[in-house]
Amino acid sequence: MSTTSVIPGLPSPASAPLLREALLAGAFTADGLLELLGAPAYAALARGETVPALRATRGDGVLETLVRLFLLQRSVSAERAPAALPVAAGLEDGWLVPDGDGVRATVDVRPYAGPEGQDWFVVSDLGCAVGGAGGAGGQGEGVVLGVGGASTTLAGITVRTPVASALDLGTGSGIQALYATRHATRVTATDLNPRALAFTRLTLALSGAPEAELREGSLFEPVDGRTYDLIVSNPPFVISPGARLTYRDGGMSGDDLCRTLVQRAGDRLNDGGYAQFLANWQHIEGEEWQERLRSWVPRGCDAWIVQREVQDVTQYAELWLRDSGDHRGDPERYARRYEEWLDEFETRGTKAIGFGWITLRKSGAEQPSIVAEEWPHPVEQPLGDAVRAHFDRQDYLRGRDDAALLADRFTLAAEVTQEQVGRPGEEHPEHVVLRQHRGMRRATEVDTVGGGFAGACDGTLSAGRLLDAIAQLIDEDPVLLRDRTPQVLRRLVGEGFLEPV
Repeated sequence: MSTTSVIPGLPSPASAPLLREALLAGAFTADGLLELLGAPAYAALARGETVPALRATRGDGVLETLVRLFLLQRSVSAERAPAALPVAAGLEDGWLVPDGDGVRATVDVRPYAGPEGQDWFVVSDLGCAVGGAGGAGGQGEGVVLGVGGASTTLAGITVRTPVASALDLGTGSGIQALYATRHATRVTATDLNPRALAFTRLTLALSGAPEAELREGSLFEPVDGRTYDLIVSNPPFVISPGARLTYRDGGMSGDDLCRTLVQRAGDRLNDGGYAQFLANWQHIEGEEWQERLRSWVPRGCDAWIVQREVQDVTQYAELWLRDSGDHRGDPERYARRYEEWLDEFETRGTKAIGFGWITLRKSGAEQPSIVAEEWPHPVEQPLGDAVRAHFDRQDYLRGRDDAALLADRFTLAAEVTQEQVGRPGEEHPEHVVLRQHRGMRRATEVDTVGGGFAGACDGTLSAGRLLDAIAQLIDEDPVLLRDRTPQVLRRLVGEGFLEPV
């Protein structure tokens, strides 16, 4: 089942069921923490600030003991510990070690609420269960982080249809593999770092989830020759000079790791399968970032690429220098490393770095749909259903010419509202805005004809007949109106404002 053995210094999963029982009995869950700590202290934990939680756990209760032990990394007295968990088993299997007159934990354990209310636990290196998105300054190069913002983003955008096989590439502490066990018959998790595989085994065991196949190696090497229905990866995407930290630095030049991952994914997908990644990419002088990323998409795959954020090279360098703790060291060493980052970007002609999501679907289409867009606005997670619906719409549009499109009937999506924009007192609006209140929460501007057409789409009349009726109302040539509308109709359907009946 696994190509990795138990790592010395890390716990054994043997006593995980016993420990899980104790954690649940002590209300060491996401809901339990919120009730004990209160919202401000709970939110502070997510930022890596522990002082409010320490103040809230001064009592002798079981939950206070578990929080101080596994989330705050404080020693717990020999009198308090046995009331909260099986100390003998914890010591024997390495979850605990003696510490003076008490015990302390060897790993971080973070309660995590599953999508259907499951009580999960994510196991990571000490100091990395809370505030994991803030990095691991001062830790070794093989450090394994807990759940951060990137992890939850990927989990939220992943398509969650039942599948036979799923691959979590670069599993880290195992949160993506944990999600995949809910809807995949067989889950494989890989990582270049053997410690990450050990942590994934602990996360699955302590969460009461099925085991996964664990394989050590880089990119697709550990699963060479296999194909999957779903591939997910939160890879070490940071574009850096060198590979100092395994969890974030890919060790390839520029954004080559992300490019290689995307380009090779097509051959590893079954027909209809999805590959979903988080990625960073370079904005190169003289190139359009959209065209650059379109060139990454493998043959036979549709793609949806969403750029969520862009940072200039100085912001980007400072972010990851803080992540590694360099800003807290010698100022001269910090300056030298800052220079190394800027030298790297200057050599490559990099003016900025984009961050976002890349989703592939193995369609086999001769004319693939490749959408690359910038969308920095708030969205509603989880987005997995919205991602799947996006590709369904591309299939629909690809299979219809303009005549077929006008012969079809449509309804306005349930979450769409209409806003009329114009100067106060004017008889007619300057334009109409259609706005989604779910999913991507898009807004699009249409003219008054487009607004009237969208508002009249209730599934009873074909698009062509609706246009004929509108043409009669506004005294316009129906042939001309039919000629110019399909392009707008394709956009409204493609972005999910209108749904074909």
